[in-house]
Amino acid sequence: MGCDDGFAIDRRRLLGAASSWGVAGLPVIALPSIALPAAALAQVAVAQARAGLVTDVSGDAVAELDDARRLLSTDGPVFVGDRVATGDGARAGFRLGRATDLRLGEKARITIDRFIVDAGGTITLGAGALLVDKAPGSEAGRIRVRSSYGLIAVRGTRFFAGPSNGVFGVFVVRGEVAVRAAGREVVLAAGEGTDIARRGAPPTPARVWGEARIRAALAQVD
Repeated sequence: MGCDDGFAIDRRRLLGAASSWGVAGLPVIALPSIALPAAALAQVAVAQARAGLVTDVSGDAVAELDDARRLLSTDGPVFVGDRVATGDGARAGFRLGRATDLRLGEKARITIDRFIVDAGGTITLGAGALLVDKAPGSEAGRIRVRSSYGLIAVRGTRFFAGPSNGVFGVFVVRGEVAVRAAGREVVLAAGEGTDIARRGAPPTPARVWGEARIRAALAQVD
């Protein structure tokens, strides 16, 4: 598909931003103890490292894995170890396993550090806004979201994490999450949120967020 020069420059910048992250190693993958051609072994490894797929993309989004970068498109795969970045004004949705949905706002960065279907996983939020929707009652195990602000531990729930009112905020739409930072843990129920003022600061006590703040937070990932 054709594009003008300005769009091409923005795309190159987005790809360059993704390549500046630290390299995350892929998990060790156990392969069958039989002689297979190299191409077949590679296919087995890729299948076992696949974490899910892209459900929708608006604007530009890229993923980097082992120094190889690719533009993301609807129904395309995402893998364990992928470092994903969205561009200006972009949105992207992902389905990990069978029961976990992610939505990213613009200028967001995440790394899929670990994900095993029905066993849970770990995601690192490097920048921007993230919405996690994990189906209640699903058999999938615990999801953890790490960031430089703290750790969010999740079971069946829907929650937002990202910039809000000038701080890093976590808000629970449904379910319950535990937020740990600076040696303090706060448990949030539906309708409650917490703020972390800066890196290294503890989370504030759980409190109910107002409708205006909730709308502004969720609009970042809509």
